[in-house]
Amino acid sequence: MAVRAVFDAVVVGGGPSGATAAEALARAGRSVVLLDRDGRIKPCGGAIPPRLVRDFAIPDTLIVARARGARIVAPSARTVDMPIDGGYVGMVDREHFDEALRKRAARAGAERRTGTYDHITRRGDGTVTVHYRDRQSDVLTSVDARVVIGADGARSQVARQEVPGGGRVKCVFAYHEIIDTPDGIADDRCDVYYQRDLSPDFYAWIFPHGRTASVGTGSMQKGFPLRQATAALRERSGLSGAATIRCEGAPIPLKPLKRWDNGRDVVLAGDAAGTVAPASGEGIYYAMVGGQMAADAALGFLETGDARALAGARKTFMKAHGRVFWVLGILQAFWYTTDRRRERFVSICADPDVQRLTWQSYMNKELVRSDPLAHLRIFLKDSAHLLGLARVR
Repeated sequence: MAVRAVFDAVVVGGGPSGATAAEALARAGRSVVLLDRDGRIKPCGGAIPPRLVRDFAIPDTLIVARARGARIVAPSARTVDMPIDGGYVGMVDREHFDEALRKRAARAGAERRTGTYDHITRRGDGTVTVHYRDRQSDVLTSVDARVVIGADGARSQVARQEVPGGGRVKCVFAYHEIIDTPDGIADDRCDVYYQRDLSPDFYAWIFPHGRTASVGTGSMQKGFPLRQATAALRERSGLSGAATIRCEGAPIPLKPLKRWDNGRDVVLAGDAAGTVAPASGEGIYYAMVGGQMAADAALGFLETGDARALAGARKTFMKAHGRVFWVLGILQAFWYTTDRRRERFVSICADPDVQRLTWQSYMNKELVRSDPLAHLRIFLKDSAHLLGLARVR
């Protein structure tokens, strides 16, 4: 009788979060299967901060552009430039970036399998069986493990089936088009549009990707015409004639779930856990950090057999980034709601103190506390805008 193979872990989902988790587990000497649907590219502007490049050793070959600033466009079409002093925003193409991370996980020892997750069963011996439909054979197949990391995106089936509250996540619906970059488009600047016809409650964007660009928009309003808004953005910015390479759409979560584990043998990471920053929609850095933390929690569980270790992923993440998410959530909930407030928000973005602290926080992924006078000036200016006392320039 053949001995049943039991892996230490199965990671469901091969995006930045899942690939990072699988690599971390494999490097720790654990047997791990990385299960990915393959061929699915998430709509994403592709921005990554320098800290991600450093912390996860991202090679220069994956960075297709370096934005040295942003241009913010108000409802009135007034623009504000936000240059980055001594830094950059790295831009990646998710089609190639995600696959490179999966290949890196495989080189570390993870076994790659291609298929679509279906459900989980348990044998009663402390192992969990992940059932999935193999892509090539279309046959329902299974793999056994001691722990599962669900990194299968914003509409995570692992979360819905296994984690209490996992099916309830607040989302922005996003859509973008990857286009050929025409002559004249800024290749070192991210453009962000706060205009109601392009997005009533989020923003639209044009992000450089070297020889291509990401043009898209997002909204929490179901039924908002994302494709038409993107077409309007392309026409408004002179990009209507650029060739479209591919189109993608998907929900993007904007609030971490209250629970990331089932108290038994499953822990979530990345979009499945809701770790996309409100207001900005930034998710790659937080996905990879969350994947690393989920792997650490899984390792703790594998070493001790204590399922309480799985809760450590959320606890560690929220301790490090919870305050940033809280601040950004308030920003989006207030400033993105009306054109009048958006106009004032863009005025705030023109302030040098706001620009400096914003970029420092983005690049280092932590709130800047070293300049109390700048924070006081920002507080007073924000208060003036909130009370309608400041002049919109």
